[in-house]
Amino acid sequence: MQAEPTIGFIGAGNMATALIGGLVDRVRDPERVVVFDPDTDKTDRLRKRCCVQIAGDNAQILRSSDVVVIAVKPQVMRDVLLPLRPAMPEAPPLIVSVAAGIRIASIEKWLDRRLGVTRVMPNTPSLVGAGASGLYANDLVSADQRELAETLMQSVGIATWVDDEQQLDTVTGIAGSGPAYFMLFMEAMVEAAAARGLDKDTAHKLVVQTCRGAAELAGHGPESLAQLRINVTSPGGTTERALETMKADGADEIIRNAVYAAADRAEELANTLAEE
Repeated sequence: MQAEPTIGFIGAGNMATALIGGLVDRVRDPERVVVFDPDTDKTDRLRKRCCVQIAGDNAQILRSSDVVVIAVKPQVMRDVLLPLRPAMPEAPPLIVSVAAGIRIASIEKWLDRRLGVTRVMPNTPSLVGAGASGLYANDLVSADQRELAETLMQSVGIATWVDDEQQLDTVTGIAGSGPAYFMLFMEAMVEAAAARGLDKDTAHKLVVQTCRGAAELAGHGPESLAQLRINVTSPGGTTERALETMKADGADEIIRNAVYAAADRAEELANTLAEE
């Protein structure tokens, strides 16, 4: 029987830890997961919690893995990859980057070769197994490798492919940055309820559960978001009055502008990092 592919992680921060935990808990033999991070406290915690293997350096990760997940901050990606050029095997592993804003062309330039690369835009709910990730693969990534990358991200939530790398900027605008929009909305609802005399802890519980419930409704069944909204909106009722007020205040435009601004900023950062 063919052995499971080995998945190596360069970096052991929050996202890597979430992915490793999800993999080991659900689908992956910890003996086939290898990690390196210069912060030995992080790798020690991962070894104790998940029983994964700890590498001596990044080059060992590259040589011993079928898939290499690069989970470092975008600002240090170039410094991490440049020293790995001599360590690249004849048959290179699949590179999976979860670093926001780093284009595939930059990864290939810093590693000094064309190779199979999958970019992933995850989001912070991945830390609690409720992530939403967008993926894009270049033409050197095989069908089996795409399946591996998808399985990796499905260990912490849902994963969906885009056909154009630039669309990852839009994914950033809705999924990557999106949790903060909902947090702001929930904060405002809690504050409004508290201003009308409701206990703040009670308001928090109700708002969070309402948000969770709305998401569950939206994720189940065939009805569109518009129809689900209509279902809640009785003519002449409280919800209709609230929605009319939001529309009059330009809520649709505010949300659209926020998504566009985040996506545009993602593109700007990618352009800046590509010039390094």
